[in-house]
Amino acid sequence: MEEEKQGREEEKGDGPEVDEQTRQIIETGSVTGKKGKHIIHCLTVIGQVEGHYILPSQNKTTKYEHVIPQLVAIEQDPEIEGLLIILNTVGGDVEAGLAIAELVSTMKKPTVSLVLGGGHSIGVPLACSAKYSLIAPSATMTVHPVRMNGMVLGVPQTLSYFEKMQDRITRFVTDNSAIGKERFRELMMTTGELIMDVGTVLDGADAVKEGLIDELGGLSRAVEKLYELIEGQGKKSRGRKSPRTKGA
Repeated sequence: MEEEKQGREEEKGDGPEVDEQTRQIIETGSVTGKKGKHIIHCLTVIGQVEGHYILPSQNKTTKYEHVIPQLVAIEQDPEIEGLLIILNTVGGDVEAGLAIAELVSTMKKPTVSLVLGGGHSIGVPLACSAKYSLIAPSATMTVHPVRMNGMVLGVPQTLSYFEKMQDRITRFVTDNSAIGKERFRELMMTTGELIMDVGTVLDGADAVKEGLIDELGGLSRAVEKLYELIEGQGKKSRGRKSPRTKGA
């Protein structure tokens, strides 16, 4: 019976590697693809980015305390050659999202982001954080100012805090994309487009036109671009002389 079961698993192509991938998807919402041209890790940022406060159980969330260790492990793992980030988020905790974006933007390994569905609010800097970004034609990105739920003290210090937080996000987005600071602020403060709010909704083509995203495309193009970055980095590394042999 045991031999028959093993035979059936071999026929289906199942094995320890498939089981490991399934476990990885269930536990972390990510997977390391090892059967392609290059070994890449796929990380998903979906639903709401959960930060310092636990969201209700019915909310679909991405927990930043889970994502941050993964990013560190990916950067340190010599087997993983690149990172593909799939985004479909409504935003969430600003500081947690910005922390994830900062880590991604400072990684040495090639990174590519792909926005599917939506990359709203803090999802904008998350999409821009990769070395190259893509967006599906049907996806949208919502740009709006920082907001806070719950009780807020009506004092000048609160306004100053919001302004500084907004400046951090604006600086990050403009430093990691082709959009200018003034144009980004203009999109944030647009009235008449969002009900009971200010901001702008950009579809895929408009996001590329504004310079927030590098290219319009889907999964195959995102993987292809990541392979290009990996191979380009490999050529650069092979062409660089080590300090020991420099000038020899």
